[in-house]
Amino acid sequence: MKQSIETPPLPRAARLRTGDLIAAGLTGLRSRPLRAVLSALGIAIGIAAMVAVLGIGAAGQARLIDKIAGLGTNLLTVTPGQSLFGKPTPLPDDAVGMIGRIGPVESATATGSVKDATVRRTDKIDPRETKGIEVVAAHPGLLSTLKGGLAAGAWLNPATARYPAVVLGSTTARLLGIDQPGQQIFIAGQWFTVIGVLRPLDLAPEINTSALVGWDAARKHLGFDGHPTRIYVRSATDAVIAVRDVLARTANPQDPDAVNVGRPSDALTAQLDAESTFSSLLLGLGAVSLLVGGVGVANTMIISVLERRQEIGLRRALGARRRQILLQFLTEAVALSALGGVAGATLGVAATVVYASLQGWPVILPGAAITAGVASSIAIGAAAGLYPALRAGRLPPTEALNTT
Repeated sequence: MKQSIETPPLPRAARLRTGDLIAAGLTGLRSRPLRAVLSALGIAIGIAAMVAVLGIGAAGQARLIDKIAGLGTNLLTVTPGQSLFGKPTPLPDDAVGMIGRIGPVESATATGSVKDATVRRTDKIDPRETKGIEVVAAHPGLLSTLKGGLAAGAWLNPATARYPAVVLGSTTARLLGIDQPGQQIFIAGQWFTVIGVLRPLDLAPEINTSALVGWDAARKHLGFDGHPTRIYVRSATDAVIAVRDVLARTANPQDPDAVNVGRPSDALTAQLDAESTFSSLLLGLGAVSLLVGGVGVANTMIISVLERRQEIGLRRALGARRRQILLQFLTEAVALSALGGVAGATLGVAATVVYASLQGWPVILPGAAITAGVASSIAIGAAAGLYPALRAGRLPPTEALNTT
């Protein structure tokens, strides 16, 4: 009678601890550092672009919102329109006074375009070289209504407004090469003394390219007809809409349809929307860069699997499971992407801080974008490394060991 020989059970395959799994996954990165850096670079560029775009965009929007809040949204402008037959309809001479009698209006002032008046640095310059500078007559209250400021010198007052004195807009001063008062410029065949230079006016950009003279001086020396071509109205904040609704009928009761009423702060709001749209476009480009980086990670992992077939076969022959091989290469892909994500987020934050500081903007770090960027890089790395990891785990030990 034969005795049955019991075969001892095979030992259970050892489980790969988390620490060992991470160490095995990082081995491939340490053994090929240059390839790892170049592969992570694609991820880093995409994440850096996304974080920088969102950070700089948020800083720019905060700066613009602060500017709108500082300048106020209660400024309205009145300009002449056209009649029913398409002819220009000038505003009445007393339009400013009539608007000033509206209850909620806090201040009203005007400028008037002086036709055929050229501005030159000297009388030796060709009159046709205007450089886009416009000569305008201005009321003394213009600067306070616009909440503007002086870069140098003084503003027009009731005394200087009667004499050949001029205040230059910021762009005009730069074009003429003048940054201090006391110099003279040639306007419409006469010398005018520069008494001031304005700071840039965001709500009235037309002033930046103007040479401003007093209302009376424009009439006396430049043949100004006295009709206002742009009226600036500052109203109570809670009554802006009500004031806007009656401005046209008040400025020109005879023909209110030939009056244009605008709100300069709307232009800044439109600029804010435009910047948001541009940021979305750049964000899309950053996402494309991130996807390209994911393709680079997938390519690197496929090459890594092909180069390490013998290592995979040896580990399989020694008892490593397919799942353990898969997790090893998947960990390597995730680590590679995480390295690129962290590096990219750091670069993006640095770019945001440097740019915002140079521009004098508030530094705003988009925490959600940083977190989402790193998380998305890890997710893309996992997706990119899944196929190479599956391919590595399915390699038969004999086939892998026979690879030359």
